[in-house]
Amino acid sequence: MDMSRRALLGATAASVMLAACNRTTANGSGDLNGILDRLCVDFLRESPEYATSLAVSEEQAGGRFIDRLSDASKEAFIRNRGIAERGVRELQALDRATLSAHDAVTYDVVLTALQNQVESGRFEHGGGAGSPYVISQLTGSYTFIPDFLASQHPITNREQTDAYLTRLSAYARVLDQETARFGEDSAAGVLPPDFALDGAIRQLSGFAGTAPAQTVLVSSFAQRLASVAEINAADKTSLQQRAETIVRDEVLPAYRRQIEALTAARPRATHDAGIWKLPDGEAMYAAALRNSTTTSMSPDEIHQMGTELVAQLQSEMDTILKAQGMTRGTVSERVQALGRRPDQLYPNTDAGRTQLLADLNRQVEAIRARMPEVCGTLARAALEIKRVPEYTQDGAPGGYYQGAALDGSRPGAYYINLRDTAEWPKFTLPTLTYHEGIPGHHWQISIAQEAQGLPFIRSALMGFNAYQEGWGLYAEQLADEMGVYANDPFGRVGYLQSAAFRASRLVCDTGLHSKRWTREQAIDSMVAATGDQRSSVTTEIERYCVWPGQACGYMVGRQAINRMRDAARQTLQANFDIKGFHDTLLTNGALPLSVAESLVQQWTATVSGPAQN
Repeated sequence: MDMSRRALLGATAASVMLAACNRTTANGSGDLNGILDRLCVDFLRESPEYATSLAVSEEQAGGRFIDRLSDASKEAFIRNRGIAERGVRELQALDRATLSAHDAVTYDVVLTALQNQVESGRFEHGGGAGSPYVISQLTGSYTFIPDFLASQHPITNREQTDAYLTRLSAYARVLDQETARFGEDSAAGVLPPDFALDGAIRQLSGFAGTAPAQTVLVSSFAQRLASVAEINAADKTSLQQRAETIVRDEVLPAYRRQIEALTAARPRATHDAGIWKLPDGEAMYAAALRNSTTTSMSPDEIHQMGTELVAQLQSEMDTILKAQGMTRGTVSERVQALGRRPDQLYPNTDAGRTQLLADLNRQVEAIRARMPEVCGTLARAALEIKRVPEYTQDGAPGGYYQGAALDGSRPGAYYINLRDTAEWPKFTLPTLTYHEGIPGHHWQISIAQEAQGLPFIRSALMGFNAYQEGWGLYAEQLADEMGVYANDPFGRVGYLQSAAFRASRLVCDTGLHSKRWTREQAIDSMVAATGDQRSSVTTEIERYCVWPGQACGYMVGRQAINRMRDAARQTLQANFDIKGFHDTLLTNGALPLSVAESLVQQWTATVSGPAQN
């Protein structure tokens, strides 16, 4: 995803989801479902943006949410942690042995997620262990609220229009709450690295320097308001002026206050990139890794896995490049040379970006048509490919996915960062499509959302980084195994480069946060491992600095899925069915890796049948 703006913690229509969440069965599951129902409501009540994104009912969200934004205060952070703590206590009070097999899986999934949230939330700075800085080049409401209001808040009638203006005003409050928390955290010694502050100040200043009417907060509102039939022209003019006034008098001053706070703190920021420098930094990184990988692997074990994989993948790239006549220089230098070839570049113009997006859409349709070859259960939700908003593109990663609305009102979308088309040579793009779209994130998340019988908390609210990002990376491998690169050797170099990039993440993330690498040391390591452009690698490394552990989930997850598949194939031999394996992984929603492994083992036992004497 590369970075998913994903679940809090997707069933079809809201009524189906609520029934799944509330269903009561025998053997103690009624108590379980009551606990799950309360957790659903409590978490959604605290996240009105996510309730809007999912298009749930007010009943599911614990009340009206269309005119609210989340509370960004320290008190709200502690309140959310308290919800998870209560859930852990209530689940542990149940007798798991009395649950059906299906509900026992739900118990394990939810308990693991809540325990991870509690452990991460013990570190009360920013968003917890995995996101310790409340504001950075990649964190803070300024990075997602404008796009949320522009692309997800609906404006089709007067009520939604008025709610938009209420939310717009609330955005200033959220910014100020974060500014206050930034001050508290920095006083406690939790200050982002200097380069992360510089990135945040640069992006905030770019937005704050825009004329109110030209901001996406007003321009998108005006564009959508124009098609609301029940509002007359005079009222539309008045409402647009009201939006402009709120942005000018409330929102932009809050941006400037945030810029002032960050600028005042900047002289105290150091260039140290890892969270080892923070109070309890070592324990914080251990918690971040457990949360992101759902394993107990140590930083040293993860570092070693990455080092070995980088060497293996570079060897494979070397073989292909030599076969294509590219023999001079290191693998990294040859991949860089390939990325500079005119036949691999789109013009860095609006027309070039339009062509790039059109080519991606063609790749999506081609792979979607082949999915019945490898999956018995097929995703139904449509997929859009969008450009990362220009006002956040400088700090945003290369791509990320946003799930479809549960009521079908909005398709899934993957965003690609097109600040510079030279960062996306043509040979790299198919792999991005397979990761973010099909058979990757869009496929996996849509099947979970559309699954019958999954409790709502599992289909829509639970996210497990190692499973979801592991699946996205496995999806890249699956496309290769399906032969998509049979006549495209450079496309296969792109696939191997992507895998090397994820292996390099294991090396760099642990290097930064455990081995005390500098930012520059990590950049040099990743450029050497992948041949990626230094500009895009720099954005990636700076991301790991403020999201410790998250980047390790991809390859740790992929390798775990491969081990599960290898074990099932070895047991079943000729009876192994790739469709059955994939359906087992996908129709159960996001899972901790340990639970996924147990489900695959159960499936294997079912296929092989009872032992013969």
